[in-house]
Formats: sequence, structure tokens, C-alpha cells
Amino acid sequence: MAPGLPTAMDRPHFIGIGGAGMSGIAKILAQRGAQVAGSDSKDSPTADALRGFGVTVHIGHAAAHLADDASCVVVSSAIREDNPELLRAAELGIPVVHRSDALAALMNGLRPIAVAGTHGKTTTTSMLAVTLTELGREPSYAIGGDLDAPGSNALHGAGEIFVAEADESDRSFHKYAPEVAIILNVELDHHANYASMEEIHESFETFVGRIVPGGTLVISADHEGARELTRRLDGSVRTVTYGEAADADVRVLSVVPQGLKSEVTVEFDGTPLTFTVSVPGRHYAHNAVAALAASAALGIPAAETAPALAAYTGVKRRLQLKGEAAGVQVIDSYAHHPTEMTADLEAMRAAAGDARILVVFQPHLFSRTRELGKEMGQALTLADASVVLDIYPAREDPLPGVTSELIIEAARAAGADVTAVHDTADVPEVVAGMAKPGDLVLTMGAGDVTDLGPRILDRLQK
Repeated sequence: MAPGLPTAMDRPHFIGIGGAGMSGIAKILAQRGAQVAGSDSKDSPTADALRGFGVTVHIGHAAAHLADDASCVVVSSAIREDNPELLRAAELGIPVVHRSDALAALMNGLRPIAVAGTHGKTTTTSMLAVTLTELGREPSYAIGGDLDAPGSNALHGAGEIFVAEADESDRSFHKYAPEVAIILNVELDHHANYASMEEIHESFETFVGRIVPGGTLVISADHEGARELTRRLDGSVRTVTYGEAADADVRVLSVVPQGLKSEVTVEFDGTPLTFTVSVPGRHYAHNAVAALAASAALGIPAAETAPALAAYTGVKRRLQLKGEAAGVQVIDSYAHHPTEMTADLEAMRAAAGDARILVVFQPHLFSRTRELGKEMGQALTLADASVVLDIYPAREDPLPGVTSELIIEAARAAGADVTAVHDTADVPEVVAGMAKPGDLVLTMGAGDVTDLGPRILDRLQK
């Protein structure tokens, strides 16, 4: 039976409660019986879903939103120090808890699986959550994206397993103590917090050091950054590698595309094992193998887990079909790093056959664009044509000289067909002028580009 409420979290107040990570923790606390309240800058379906669990959600940030008897205030790294509710908490002497500490407290007494890596965390966490549910294990989980309906990113389950997405961007994954840790890949990203690959590797080493005695690290044998990390660890923790490399412990023998699915064959403990992954793309197949290995590390036979993996049919914003109009399919992709962009475009190319692929790309963060803008532009060469929007700033202030033009110039230099659009309101009309029956349109990025899908479909319909 899952434990009850963590100490001092019976009346928490969340600043930014509508965020992907924050909303999941708030939901689990509400399901465990806490009196949860919080605020967000704007209303959303996620906020409505939380209200359905008895959570009080204020729109806008104001000192008056924080109740005097709140037991703690939960924040993420995105909350600025001048937030009025945070200032009010200081006045009242209410403890401030980082999101990662709150999540760590929820995992106490359970068997945590923490999923880390530069790319693929949300998908792999979701695969585990769905698969373990399919197997009747009733897991708890906290995911960085909705499985389907708003609010489906987290659940308080009755079982002993807790699956959590472990975020390296602000080093918050150092707070967790998993029984099983998954590391999908290790690359340089989050440039505002990491200055070099050396810092990235040191951070992941710290995360691995948090695995409980007797626990297991499941790590890619294919990604060079992950292999370097494995070399650095030098057998300090029980390690299971997976991938196509000849020395992988769980070796991927084949990934055969079958439309929007894949048939995957692995060698597990010397025996071939074939199963279906119900989403397209080689990278998603590898995510499923990581989930298979992690489940086995908890003692669940691979032969049971493998067929259950087919129950996972995708997560919001991960190559999610938004609809079809005038013979054009519109698909949403969260890809915002060049590696992710390339992987999703290659997956769509394999599934699309002769169809044209049109991309509406919104760069995310000035710092990421400064460091990786050239590589983003090169990734867009995999599309038949692209529309590039202005940078979505998220938590960052503008940087001198850093604009979408860095990506556009690199894309054109590599031979890509790119159109710059500065006003998102113009995008549906631009796409309607480009698209023909049979085309696939990908809205791509981690910002509000996802909101354009329905508007593009509406314009195509007209």
C-alpha cells in the first residue's frame, strides 16, 4: 500500500501549479488527502483538471492567494525571486520547498524508477506507467506530459512502484534515491546551467550515486555520452546496458517499421524476444527497450513486460496526431533540441512514404538557440519545407544578437526551404498556402507552437 502524506505537506501552495511537473505533484498530494492550493499565470485545461480533484487554483500571482495557514510553498526553478506569493511566504515564515524535494518526498517508502537523459524522458516514463498499469501493478507516476486527457500526467497508485521523470536541467534529479535509474542519453543542453560536457557528466554521476544500495542503472550502450558515463562509473553500481551495440547486455537485434508501429526484437538473457511498439521511430523503440530492462531490474519477467508495452500508444506532444483536414494531417512534436528534431523527422519520414513533410518550428530559449541554432537549421533539411517562428523565451530574457535568423541562415545554407514568420497569427494562412492533399504538417517545439495545430486545421478546412 502506498504511503500517506509527507510531513508538512498537508496544506501546500504551488506557485505555477499548471506546469507539467508541478501539476502532477499537486494531483498526487490531493489524491493522498492534502488540501492543495496554488496559482498560475493563466487558466488552462490542466488547471480545470486539478479543480476536479478538489484543488484551489488562482489565476494570476498575488500575495493574497497564499493562505496564512499554508504548510509550505512549492516552487520550480522557473519561479522568479520577486514573485509576490514567494515574498509573502517569506513574510509569514512559511517554508519554501523545491518541486524536486516534494517529488522525492512522495517517493519515500516506495520502489522508485527515475528516468533521466537529455531526450526521451517523458516517453519512457509514460511507457513504464502504461505498461506497469497494464500488468496490474498499480504504479504511482509523475510524468512531464499528459498521456491523453489533461491531468493524466500523474497518479497516486495503490502499488509499490513509483515511476518518475528525473529532470537534469537544474540538477533537481540529484534529490531522488531510485531503486532503478534509467539514463537514455547524455548530451550538452540547458546552457544556462551547464557550461560544458564535463559539468553534464559530473551531474549525471551525482545522480547515479543516489541509486540505493543494491539498485540498478539501466543505460544506453549506443550514445557516446552515455558510454563515457559508464566508463567513468567503472562498475561502481550494478549496470545493465541496452542498445544495438555488440556489447549491450540487452541487445536490439532489429527494429522493423510497420506503418505507425514497429516490431522490435531484442536478445534478453541470451534469448530472442519480439514485441510491438505502437508508436513510430527507432528512438521510441529504444525507449521501450529501456523500459523493458528497468522492469526486469524490479523483478518483473521480460516475457510479461514485452507484450504489455504495446498498450502504450503515445503521449501528448510526442508525434501526436491533432487531426486531418483537406487531406492534410497535422501532427504535434515537442522536439526542440537538434537530436530530437532529427529523430522525429526521421521517424515521420519512415512512416510517411512519399508524403511531403512540412514543419512549423518554434525555437525554445535564447541560450539554446545561441548554442545549437546551426544544428537546428541542419535538422530542418529533413523536411520538404519549413516555417520558422520567433524564439519562445520561456524563462529567459533576450540575448543580444540571438534570433531565429541564426536557424534560418543555417537551414538555407544547408539547402533547406525555409520561410520566416514573425506573427503566429499568420501561420495558418501561410501553411494553407503551402500544403497539398497528402502532406503531413508538424508543429514542432516546446513552446506554445502546439496551440497552432487546431488553428491550422480550421484554416485548411475552410
